[in-house]
Formats: sequence, structure tokens, C-alpha cells
Amino acid sequence: QGKKGLATWIVSMAIALVLVLLSPSLSVSHIDGLAVAIALTTTALGTLMPIIKERDLEGTPVGGGILSFGTWGELCPVLAMALLLSSRSEWKTLLILAVFVLVCVIMAIVPAKARRGGHRIYRFLATSQAFVRVTVVLLIGLVTVSAVFQLDIVLGAFAAGFILRYVIPEGDHELESKLDAIGYGFLIPAFFVVSGAKIDLAGVGENP
Repeated sequence: QGKKGLATWIVSMAIALVLVLLSPSLSVSHIDGLAVAIALTTTALGTLMPIIKERDLEGTPVGGGILSFGTWGELCPVLAMALLLSSRSEWKTLLILAVFVLVCVIMAIVPAKARRGGHRIYRFLATSQAFVRVTVVLLIGLVTVSAVFQLDIVLGAFAAGFILRYVIPEGDHELESKLDAIGYGFLIPAFFVVSGAKIDLAGVGENP
């Protein structure tokens, strides 16, 4: 289903580019046209997830499908923005993304090996409260790295989720319930408020 999700996003991006080409006021050779095309393929997964949870769709075919397709609809536009809308040259952006991926891979492999080896530091950190704190530090750290590299901070948040799932592939219900409370109770609302506050309403009004 994940492969279908990626293929669907690629098709969606192609359709979006065609729509921009057909638009008399936009052009794919300019940043405004590319931005609109990327926006047309974007999934607001942070908005959908609370709805999936409230409707008890987690673990169902519908919920799994929304998660699989929505993940690509969130991640691919972030990567597309980094490559197509960056003020840096494309090779510099690709190099920065490669370094970021390398950092994430190291951060995933080291604790996973420590877990499999039964290292005492991992056993200490694997207690419920400690793991929540470590996860929050991981999230803040990767979001900070994204900001330093001038990447979308959503990329850092996604990376933290991928790392956590790699370290605990079978999941941890108690940990996830606590992270849900932190995420949906504080971090995600704060993200949307801050994102909305950055919109230049006067500029949008002058040139809709």
C-alpha cells in the first residue's frame, strides 16, 4: 500500500503540473507555479490523524490506507519544496538532505543495536517516563537540525517518527498513548497556530 501511495503522489504531481500549465496566470518555470503544483498534492496528515483516532479507524483498511497515502502526501511535498523552492542550488540541497538522512540513519541504528544487544543504558532509558523524554528530545533535536539546515521542520518530525518506529518496530501502546497526549494536546495545535500566524494576510489580500 505504501508503494501505491508513492505512485499515487507522483501521478498527482503530474496532474498538478498539467493544471498549472493550463492556467493563464501561473507557470511551472516560476516559483509561484511550482508552489501551487506542490500545494495541490499536499495531504494535511496532522489534521486527518485526530479524525482517524476519534472514529476508531486505526488498524482498519480505511485507516491504514489514509495513513499510507497521507504519509507520502505529507513527506513528498516537503522534499519537493526543499529541492524546487530552495534559494540554494540543487546540488547543495541534495547534499544537505543526504547529510540529514545520514544523521537520521545513525540515530536509528545505534539505539536499535543497543536494544537487540540488551545494553544496560537502553534498559535504563526504556522505562516509560524516560522513553517519553528521550523521544521528545529526539523530536526537538531533529526539528532543530531541520531548521539549521533550512529544511521544513515537518521533515524533522517525520524523521523522528521513522526512527522511533525502527527502534520499536512492534510499537509500544503505553508510550504511544503518552506521545499522543503530548502531540495532539500541545505540539500539533501549537504547530498549526504558529504556521497560521506566519501567513501574510495583508499580502494575500493585495494579490489573491
